[in-house]
Amino acid sequence: MKTGVLFIHGFTGGPLEVRPLVNFLKVRTNWQLAIPTLPGHGITLNLQKGSADSWLMEAELALKRLQKEVDRVIVVGFSMGGLIAMYLSLRYKIDKLVLLSAAAKYISPRILLKEMRIMLAKPLLTKYPPNSFYHLYEYKMTHTPLRAVFEFLRIVSIVKPYYGLIKTPVCIVQGEKDGIVPITAAEHLLKKLGSEKKEFIKSPVGKHHICYSDDCDNWFNEVLRFMRED
Repeated sequence: MKTGVLFIHGFTGGPLEVRPLVNFLKVRTNWQLAIPTLPGHGITLNLQKGSADSWLMEAELALKRLQKEVDRVIVVGFSMGGLIAMYLSLRYKIDKLVLLSAAAKYISPRILLKEMRIMLAKPLLTKYPPNSFYHLYEYKMTHTPLRAVFEFLRIVSIVKPYYGLIKTPVCIVQGEKDGIVPITAAEHLLKKLGSEKKEFIKSPVGKHHICYSDDCDNWFNEVLRFMRED
């Protein structure tokens, strides 16, 4: 049985946000991995373009492409991508969901910018490739149009009423040091999602960009175990 994994990045972000987990799975599996870039996102961020509808549509198209090539599909969603992953699970047959720092509550750009400034003050070149979007985050957050924030909020409002209808087995990963999405948001999802099989992994040192946490290898292994289980 061939497995495919669809990764969905966050608001104002891109595939780099989930790249460490992608690389981890590449080494340890022969699964097919799909990492689309949502319209207006990525290194050439331009959120004057794109909308909630276009982000959801791009994710749907990527899912449909993957479904044609594999027998089972796992969807991994980071931050806003977690909301989009849940949306997909309401509309399509998905075998498992992995929600990373899922943005079940509103992200404050001011808090995000503060956290990114702290990260940028550290020697990042050992962790992040040069010219990555991390090095451009201050520009991107100060140039994010208000319209795009409202489009993000639309996705929140589209998915929120239907948490209880989501039955897909789910693994929620949340950093306890996340200053953007509070751990209470993950706890709320754990309580409200209708899935019978639910796992909750807490990273004691993890911040919002959880795939870059110092303990990521520990929970990467836990996520891989969850993905492999029948």
